[in-house]
Amino acid sequence: MNICKKTYLILCFFICIISVPVFASDMQSEINHLLAYLQNSECQFERNGKIHSGKDTVAHAQRKYNYFKDKIDSAEKFIEYSATKSTISGKYYMVQCKDKPKVKTHDWLLQELKNYRNKGS
Repeated sequence: MNICKKTYLILCFFICIISVPVFASDMQSEINHLLAYLQNSECQFERNGKIHSGKDTVAHAQRKYNYFKDKIDSAEKFIEYSATKSTISGKYYMVQCKDKPKVKTHDWLLQELKNYRNKGS
């Protein structure tokens, strides 16, 4: 292997090592933002036919996040595993905000994640 290829491989290796913590940090800040968004929302959240506040919804999402943490490698996966539907009943979680139609929490959070990312760029 010539010197250019070795240098290139070493450079790629270090870029990968350096970027992993940055990606993890970005992912965690996005998840923290989504949890705060839930917490501070005045919307009502429906899980399995029962209505919950943002505070209750955050506690539930946090428990699911802790349980599925090994499978979560992005904010989208956090939404999928922690805030989409019941793992027991399979029913989708819904959100009802004032003067707006009821929507799936999954879609509502993906839209907020998109908004958050657009503000950062």
